[in-house]
Amino acid sequence: MSGKKIGIIQDPCFFEHRLETVTKECPERVRRLYLDIEQEPELSQLVCYPLRAVSDEEICRVHSELYLRQILDHAVNPNPYSYDADTYLTPESPHVARLSAGGCLALADILMTGEIDSGFALVRPPGHHAEIGRGTGFCIFNNIAMTAQHLIDRHGLSRILIIDFDVHHGNGTQDIFYQTDQVLTLSIHQNNLFPFTGKSIEIGQGEGLGYNINIPVPPQFGDAEYSCIFGTIVQNVVENYLPQVILVSAGYDAHEDDLISQTNITTAGYYAITQALSHFAKSIDARLLFLLEGGYNLDSLSKSVRASLRALSNPPIGSPSFRHAPRAIKAIENEWPPELILKWAPATIGT
Repeated sequence: MSGKKIGIIQDPCFFEHRLETVTKECPERVRRLYLDIEQEPELSQLVCYPLRAVSDEEICRVHSELYLRQILDHAVNPNPYSYDADTYLTPESPHVARLSAGGCLALADILMTGEIDSGFALVRPPGHHAEIGRGTGFCIFNNIAMTAQHLIDRHGLSRILIIDFDVHHGNGTQDIFYQTDQVLTLSIHQNNLFPFTGKSIEIGQGEGLGYNINIPVPPQFGDAEYSCIFGTIVQNVVENYLPQVILVSAGYDAHEDDLISQTNITTAGYYAITQALSHFAKSIDARLLFLLEGGYNLDSLSKSVRASLRALSNPPIGSPSFRHAPRAIKAIENEWPPELILKWAPATIGT
C-alpha cells in the first residue's frame, strides 16, 4: 500500500437498524464488508475514526422540522412500515440514522484538517433518497446533503461537487440543493428505475439553474460507457466548476451481479471510476470523500467497496485512460438540453 492515508468510518452501531424479516437494506451489508476489510492485508493501513450523532439543528439544515417529528413518531409505531412502504423504522432507527450522518460529518472535519488524503464513510442507512420533507428508498436522513451543508456552514466552502453513481437517482440530494450554485449535483443512474426522477431536463432553478446535472443511462451500460462519461462530462465539470471538495454518493448497485438493476459495471469498473475521481480531485487540489449508499448483492458490494478503497490508496501515476463509447456520447447528445451541453459538455459533444 502507498503512503496515502485513507480515513474510514465503520461501527457496529450500524447493525442496530434492522428487522427480523429479510430486507434488502440490512445490517449484513456492512457487517460482511467490515469483516472482509479486516482480512485484506492491502487495506491494513486504513484509519478508523470515531463518529458522533447529528443534532436536531444539523438535521433541520437540510430537512424540515415536520419531517424530523414524523420520523420520531413513526419509529415507535408497532408497524415498521407505517411511514413508507420501503423504508422501515424501528425505535432504534432514528439514533442509528443520526450516527450514520454524524459519522460522515466527523470524517469531513478530519478531511478538512489535512490529516487524511481522502475518506470513505462505510455507514448505513443510506441517505440520497431523503428529500427535504420526506424519506424513502431505505433512506432516513440525507447523509451527503448534511455533509455538504456542514462544509458550507462550518468550513466556509462555496463550491462543493456531489457525484452520485448509485444506480438510482439521488432525488433527495437534488431536492435539497436544486436552487443553489454552492453545491453542484451530478447523478449518473439507470433510467426508468426507482425513484423515477432524474430526467436530463431537471437542471436546477434560480441560482441553481445549470447546477443540477442528470445523466440517465439505459440498461446494459457498463464499464466502457461509464468510463466514457467520466472521461468527458465528469472531467469537464470538475475542471470548470473547480470544487473545493468532491463528495461521492457511492452506491454499488449498478454492478453486473446486483439484481436490483440492469446495468453492468464490474468490480474493476468501480476501481477505475474511483481512480478517475482521485485523479480529478488531485488535479485541482480538491478534497475527496466517499459516502456509502446502495449495493444489495453482499459479495459484489464488498468486492467493489474494497476495490474503491484500494484505488484511493493507490492513485494513478499520470492521467488515467478513458474508453470511447459511442452509445454514451449519443445518450448525452440526445437527452441533454442545449444549455446544459453549452455549460458543461466538452467541445467534442453536441457539435
